Parts: sequence; C-alpha cells; structure tokens
Amino acid sequence: MTDAILAEGLVKRYKDVTALDGVDLRVPEGSVLAMLGPNGAGKTTAVKILTTLILADEGRAEVAGIDVADDPRGVRRKIGVSGQYAAVDEYLTGFENLEMVGRLYHLRRREAADRARELLAAFSLEDAADRPAKTYSGGMQRRLDLAGALVARPPVLFLDEPTTGLDPRSRTEMWHILQELVSGGTTLLLTTQYLEEADLLADNIVVIDQGRVIAEGTSDVLKSQVGGERLEITVNDEAQVQTAVAAVAPFATGEVAVETERRSIVVPVAGGAAVLADALRRLDAQGVTVDDVGLRRPTLDDVFLSLTGHAAEATPEKEGAVTR
Repeated sequence: MTDAILAEGLVKRYKDVTALDGVDLRVPEGSVLAMLGPNGAGKTTAVKILTTLILADEGRAEVAGIDVADDPRGVRRKIGVSGQYAAVDEYLTGFENLEMVGRLYHLRRREAADRARELLAAFSLEDAADRPAKTYSGGMQRRLDLAGALVARPPVLFLDEPTTGLDPRSRTEMWHILQELVSGGTTLLLTTQYLEEADLLADNIVVIDQGRVIAEGTSDVLKSQVGGERLEITVNDEAQVQTAVAAVAPFATGEVAVETERRSIVVPVAGGAAVLADALRRLDAQGVTVDDVGLRRPTLDDVFLSLTGHAAEATPEKEGAVTR
C-alpha cells in the first residue's frame, strides 16, 4: 500500500530547545494515524513540517508522494488542515467563510458557492449558514473550520487536536464526521490527547514525548503495555483492606496498589467481567463490604505514566510561544 504521509528522521530545533528529535512516521493511503502526547511533546511541530508551514532542520518528508521541502505548493494542493483553534472569520457568515476559502483555492464563484452549500449541509450547519460565525457555539465553529479544510476535496487531511475543548456531544458529532471522511478514502493524521479518540478513529497510534516517538501500535497494543485491565475496589471499612487484598490477590497479574486510608485497592487483572464476578464472590465469602467496584482499561495517563514516568497533563500553550 502506498504511503500518503512519510517522514524520516525529522529534527527541529529552536535555539537550545529540540522540538523534534528524529521522528519517523508512515501513514498508508486511506488510513488514520493518531499522534498522542501532551502539549509540548512535538505533535504540532511535526504537523507544521508536514503541512509546509516550517522546515525541518534534518530529515525528509513526503505527503501524497511530494517532498514537502522541494515542492511545498504541490503539497498544499493535496492537503487540508485544521489547527487547534477554529480558523474562521467571526464577522463573516458560515456561507461566506466557506465561499471565501473556495475562492482562495481558485474555484469559480458559482463553484465555490455550491461547494459551500454542500459542506454546510454535510456538517449540519444549513440553519446557521447566513448567521455571523461569532454567533456559533464552539462546536459549530469547529465544524465550520473542518468544513473549510475540505473545500478543495483534499486526499490528505491534518487535524491538530480537533476536539479539544468540545463538549461530549460535539466531540461525538466530530468523530462521526471524521469516520465518514475516512470511509470515503481520505487519509487522516490526527493529533490528540484523548486515547478514546485514537481508540475510535485510528488504525495506528504513535506516542510522542519530548520530541521522540516512544511507542507505536494499535490502541490495544499500547494499553497492554501497562498491564491490561484494572480491578478497582473501595471497601467500606479500613480494617477490611488487608482481608480484601488477600481475597483478590489470586487474580493479580502484577503489583497490587493499596491505599489503606482511602480504603482503595487497584489490582491489575486479565479476564474481563468473569474476573470481576469471581472477585466479588470471594470478597463476599470473606465478609468484606464493598462500597464501590469497577473494571476499567488503562487511560492515556496510565500509558504515559508507564512509558515516561509522568502523566499526560494538558498545559495550554500560550499564543505566540514556541509551539512544540
């Protein structure tokens, strides 16, 4: 399968800061690659290089078979880009925003207008088409921004944290739109801090931290690196904690974490709901009263804690600061 996006040994430095330190990426045509990492990890810098906004200091990259350094205009004709913040003119209507983008892509006026109406319908923005974008909700502005990235029907799409700051409903709507695009053959490179987002959308995931790729694989592969599932138990009485630990210890596939004062026990396990049921029976047999119990898979913070020793905390980047 042909690679729609290929990067080899990308390095980018800002004075004494190395934003990217030898990053390799491959995204086959019609697939989705998610880049996971906290702010400052290097995700946005990689996207900026691949979308011709900045040049790499070392390494090479191709998008749609075109070298990003040798022919940036050729690359731009093949891509759509949506950044971390909705790039819309708040004083223009939704229709005017998309028509303007079409004209910038040298579409004829009628063609630009027709495409704008088509995208407004596709993104459920028809009713707001003639309202100024400043009256749109955050989710609506993000949908309008993504629609703008699709005006020229690009075969390759770059989305830099497209759902950050959206409410759960708007995020779900955005995921549905992206799934439809990919099913139509679009290649997508997505940066995100949400493992759930990558889990749902991505064929492959790259974890990047401090400018380096530190892990790669499917969501299941990454989760398995931190021990699979976890059985979380809160008992009613602090005096029962050790009894509870002894009861569930046979199910543990790794070290059991105990916080006696919080009456909390976390047990790495394998086996899903069957283990949960067996554990509850053993706890009941030992007379342990349980206030709360649950089985969960690792989160993005779990993955990062395992891979890097720190959690994937989101720290908003300041406007005008060096974006890594």
